[in-house]
Amino acid sequence: MIAIGCDHAGCEMKATIIEALSAKGFEFRDMGTNGEPCDYPIIAEAVCKEVLEGGCEKGILICGTGIGMSIAANKIKGIRAALCADSFSTKFTRLHNDTNVMCMGARTLGPGLACELAEIFLTTGFEGGRHQRRVDLITALEEK
Repeated sequence: MIAIGCDHAGCEMKATIIEALSAKGFEFRDMGTNGEPCDYPIIAEAVCKEVLEGGCEKGILICGTGIGMSIAANKIKGIRAALCADSFSTKFTRLHNDTNVMCMGARTLGPGLACELAEIFLTTGFEGGRHQRRVDLITALEEK
């Protein structure tokens, strides 16, 4: 199960991702919004809560640029969110950083690329090894 949410700028992209990736077997928990204006930190918190509590394996957040969602999500202890705009960075944020939330911009990406990036994010595993030490160091920053 994947938690997905957006602000009012990302409704169309969210619907496109859900439709395209549901056809490939992914299941989504839609955390809103569905058209009504909203404050993106509230949606970010709802998606991240689903990930942290184990109800969803990963999260996807969408706003106009993806930046606001990324900032908000990374304020939540236990979340490693990445702004994803290209396939290389999307793949390596999973391989090396074990990110659990991806953020995208509805006004900066086309729907085809957004679906491609979401699939890369959801199907790429974490390499572990030397990268685990670095993820542990990132996690330790939350305690300072």
